[in-house]
Amino acid sequence: MVVKKPVTKKPVVRKGTEKELKSLGKKIGKVPKFFKELTINDPEMYNLVIKMEDHIWDDGKLTRKTKKLIAIAIAAALRDQHAVHAQLIGAANLGVTKAEVEEALRVTFLLSGMPAYVYGKAQLDEVMKK
Repeated sequence: MVVKKPVTKKPVVRKGTEKELKSLGKKIGKVPKFFKELTINDPEMYNLVIKMEDHIWDDGKLTRKTKKLIAIAIAAALRDQHAVHAQLIGAANLGVTKAEVEEALRVTFLLSGMPAYVYGKAQLDEVMKK
């Protein structure tokens, strides 16, 4: 007896999703794999997150560059390697300089201590080799 595997249809990804993911990549750096999977596994959640991302990263009273420096400092304080790396890539895409990141990391040192500063500095030196 031959057992047929059930045919499962892959959910259709909304048109324009790839363009949104590229745009998001420019804003934040590397888009995490799980987030890309949301486009198929939970499109409603994906749409909500994209809306929030757009709202957060759009220039307002703070520029995108300033927000990126804040994000780098927070990620370094949390010692989140993936987040620091991704935020640094995004910062480079926005034209943030190594000196600007170093200054933000000094604030991290003041508030979060030497380990957070050293952690962020090591990631910075790896991503922005200048």
